[in-house]
Order: sequence, then C-alpha cells, then structure tokens
Amino acid sequence: MNIKGETIIYPLPDIELLTEKEKKWRLTLPDSYKEFISHYNGGVPIQNSFIYNSKSYAITRFLCVLKNVKEEKFGWCDISVIESQIGERLTSNEDLVGIEVLPIAELFTGDYLCLDFRVNKLNPSVCIWDHEESGEFEPITYWIADSFDNFMKILTE
Repeated sequence: MNIKGETIIYPLPDIELLTEKEKKWRLTLPDSYKEFISHYNGGVPIQNSFIYNSKSYAITRFLCVLKNVKEEKFGWCDISVIESQIGERLTSNEDLVGIEVLPIAELFTGDYLCLDFRVNKLNPSVCIWDHEESGEFEPITYWIADSFDNFMKILTE
C-alpha cells in the first residue's frame, strides 16, 4: 500500500491505544487492519480509487485513531468522532452496546468505507455505508470484500 507520507496523522496509535478502542467499541479489529493503521494512521492512498459493481469510488482519506481528539489538528477524522456523528445510522439495533459497522475511510461521495462485524465478529467484511440512503437505525450498506486484506488487494489492483 502506498500512502502519501505527508498525510499520515501522528502520533501513530500503539497497541495499547488500539486495545483501548477495541474495548470501547466492543469488537476485535483484524490484525491486518491494526498493522495498517499503526503505520498509516489517517493517510491518503496514492491509488485511491476502486471499482465495485461497475461503479467507481474514491477514498478521500483513511480515518485515524487518536488518543485525544480535542488536542489534535485532525481530530475531526478520528474514527470515534465520525462514529459518534453517524452511529445511529450505522446500526439497526437501537439497544446495541458497541459497534457493528465501523467506519475506516471517508469516500469522495460522502459515504464511508467500513468494517462490517454483523455477520462475522472475528473476520469482518468490508462494505460501503451509503449516507444518502441510510436512516436512523436503518443502515444501507454494500458489500465490497470479505476481509480488509482482500479490500486492500482490490485497492492496489
């Protein structure tokens, strides 16, 4: 994966911060995603577009994980900040504690690329969450890949 170096957001998250976030979100991030974000936190990919179902999508930037979003210049693109803004549109279960669909990248269209834990808690798929079609407790998502690793292969093709 080639990321524009100047777009990486520091400080990079360490394993302690990622473990803290996993507990807060009540999920286990895939190892490959943890490895990715610990090197490319919030980065913009050089090859940022991919095609799915005859439709082209472009990643504006991957989201980041920060310890203290209020003290950081790029706090607005922290996963927890985005999730708190759209969380009720990412789940159909208003009683849910934790997260089922975790945004990981902002798309040019205003949609988000997400890890989808609804079917497999240990190996989430990757989907696009549609901001125009989704309503409160009525998320509309489109499957893209069966894992983060497979999505990254699609992105680098």
